[in-house]
Amino acid sequence: MPRDPLATRDRLVDAFASIVVSTGARSATLEAVAARAGVSKGGLLYHFASKDALVDGLITRFERFAREDLEQMRVAPEGPAEYYVRTSATEAVSLAGGSDPDPLSTALVAMLRLAQEGDSRASEVFTAVNDGWRELIEDQLGGDRGLARMVQLIGDGLWGSASMGIPVTDLEEILEQVRHLVASSRHAAPTA
Repeated sequence: MPRDPLATRDRLVDAFASIVVSTGARSATLEAVAARAGVSKGGLLYHFASKDALVDGLITRFERFAREDLEQMRVAPEGPAEYYVRTSATEAVSLAGGSDPDPLSTALVAMLRLAQEGDSRASEVFTAVNDGWRELIEDQLGGDRGLARMVQLIGDGLWGSASMGIPVTDLEEILEQVRHLVASSRHAAPTA
């Protein structure tokens, strides 16, 4: 029975992301990706003609997951700010070995690794996604860009700690402070 080409493409992107996350982009040779995905190098080349094409596949995946996350953030009952902080802390735990990493976190770490290794496409896409998250928070906070950035940095710091295995034991207290910031921003007098 023939294999599903989309499933094979997904396996190849999974393998590429996994190698990039664990050992860096230089280790993600076509041979290594094919071996990790359990396909021949020819099978890989059928779907992705080069390593750059694999990067493009990962970027496409990351953008899709980020769009889905932005939509969840937009409609979250608790609002974008609290959603961002809560999910930053809880999803990163899976990266530290707490459970299977969620697809967005895996793609995000792979994108960060690519950006750190000088891939300008990864940097540009990650910056655009990060800006989208901040803009939703900013909208909730009445256009206060500085406060939105502070909330985002809280989430980023929690994500960094949790992804390194440092337990986030005070998440509820932090979320209470975020709720307070959101409420305060609604009562702030507009500046002229």
